[in-house]
Amino acid sequence: MAKKNAQSGVYRVTEIIGTSKVSWEEAATNAVETAAKSLRDLRVAEVSKLDMKIEDGKVVAYRARVSLSFKYDG
Repeated sequence: MAKKNAQSGVYRVTEIIGTSKVSWEEAATNAVETAAKSLRDLRVAEVSKLDMKIEDGKVVAYRARVSLSFKYDG
């Protein structure tokens, strides 16, 4: 049963990938902060996959795949 004060709406979930030379955490943060520049009303970000880019046997970048939800304007 829904509460009287509960907000309803329509949300979209999109997948984005952030990168960093430092860490997975920074890669995820970069993804969300970059998306926030063009998307409004971001709600939830869920990291769904972590991987690394390797060159010559060394890790050169961390990548975080993020499922990001935002609300459609009503």
